[in-house]
This record gives sequence, C-alpha cells and structure tokens, in this order.
Amino acid sequence: MATQTTTDVANSSSIKDKTFVGVGNLIRLLPTGTVFFYQFLNPVLTNNGSCSTTNKYISSALFAICGISCFFSTFTDSYTDDQGNIHYGIATFKGFWPISSDASNSSSVDFRSYRLQIGDFVHAILSVIVFSVISLLDANTVQCFYPSFEITQKALLMAMPPVIGSVSSAVFVAFPNKRHGIGYPSSSNSSSSSSS
Repeated sequence: MATQTTTDVANSSSIKDKTFVGVGNLIRLLPTGTVFFYQFLNPVLTNNGSCSTTNKYISSALFAICGISCFFSTFTDSYTDDQGNIHYGIATFKGFWPISSDASNSSSVDFRSYRLQIGDFVHAILSVIVFSVISLLDANTVQCFYPSFEITQKALLMAMPPVIGSVSSAVFVAFPNKRHGIGYPSSSNSSSSSSS
C-alpha cells in the first residue's frame, strides 16, 4: 500500500513537472513582452482608434518594430560559465555570438553547439504570427486601419486569436525550443541541450 502511494506521488509529480516545463517553454516562446509593449502604446498612438494619417504611420512603425523584436528575440540564447556568470548572445549559422567581449574567452563552452536550426525559424515565424494576430485584431488597430471589418467580420475577430494561439501552442509544446533568450534563466547545461 505504501509503495503504491509512493508510485502515485511520483507519477503525479512527473506529470506536474512535464506540465510546468511545457508551460515554461510556451511562455518563453510567445511574445508576451512585445505584446504588452504594443498593447501599452497602441491606444496612444492610434488615438484610441480615431486615427489620422500620422497616427497610421506611427502605429505601423510600432507594429513593424515589435514584429522585428519578436523575430529577433527567438535567436537570442545564453549560457552559464564555470564561475556561474550568465552570458547572453545571438545564435548564428556558425554558432554562438556572445554580446559581451569577456564571454568569448570561455573555453569550457562549445559555441558551435548553439548553431541555428530549422526549428528556430519555425518558432520565430510562429511568434511573429501570434504577435500579428493579437496586434492586428486589437480593437484600436481595427478601428484605425479597417473599421468596416469590425462590423462585417465580428465572428472572425473573435475566433482567430484562440485558433492561432492553440495551433502555435501545440507546435511549441510538440517541438520545444531549447534556447534561453535574454530575460529568461539559463541552465548550467544549456550548451548540451542546445545541440539536440
């Protein structure tokens, strides 16, 4: 009886751990900071949906900058050196390009294991798609850029974000990203996990 209880507790914590790891991967990949930044500035820049031509240009520039940020942040990574210092950088086709100059002297890390992979581009594109759907279907953006769309396509406006979010979430969970971008904690074995 005690053995069965111990097994049940171990299975329960294993499922819980897997769930938290999946949610952590999802949070790390979705452009939450960029969406927050956009949602914060969008009402001011769109004049709460009552746009002039200037508002449209400024809002378009904000959208482009945030979209580039979503795409670029997917390629950032980090590692922890032997002294416990976290170093950030950018994954490239050749390997890891550290941002700080003292990080490139770390001999214990194989920077080639941080090379870009196809999955990085899939995650980047999906992050931009998620950001685009959330941002372009924002009430202020809709009123500013395409006001008639809100009246004629209300069902689409309501259904699109959850559908895109669900599909992207499934892809993110099925194909987890092992990158530890800027602002996310690095694990001490990230160099070995990035190579797989």
